[in-house]
Amino acid sequence: MSLFNSILEKLGIRGAAAAKKPDEGQPQTQPPAASAPTEGVSVVDVVTKLEGLAASHPEKLNWKTSIVDLLKLLGLDSSLDARKDLAAELGCPTQMMADSSQMNIWLHKTVLQKLAQNGGNIPPELLS
Repeated sequence: MSLFNSILEKLGIRGAAAAKKPDEGQPQTQPPAASAPTEGVSVVDVVTKLEGLAASHPEKLNWKTSIVDLLKLLGLDSSLDARKDLAAELGCPTQMMADSSQMNIWLHKTVLQKLAQNGGNIPPELLS
């Protein structure tokens, strides 16, 4: 499983919609493949989930600005190698990958944007 998919899973973004459909108890009028990608997808309040995790975490983590802290908060590998793998997975420009600081800034912004694209409710101030 890719690191980004692990992030989605930890936040319940992909699993939330898939888990709800069979339990709803209502007959489906269309096969799942015929549904539009956003149809039936639950929006996950990412900020509330992360703030809840941060409140119970032993370290004070600034997930709103740090990709390292975001990964730590989710219990995922935050090492430089893991971040480089995630950056490559998400298409980080090569010149940014040579500078870990630039890569981290790009990676944090991109992860939040991708979370929003996949059903995560991210406030606009965290996306800019």
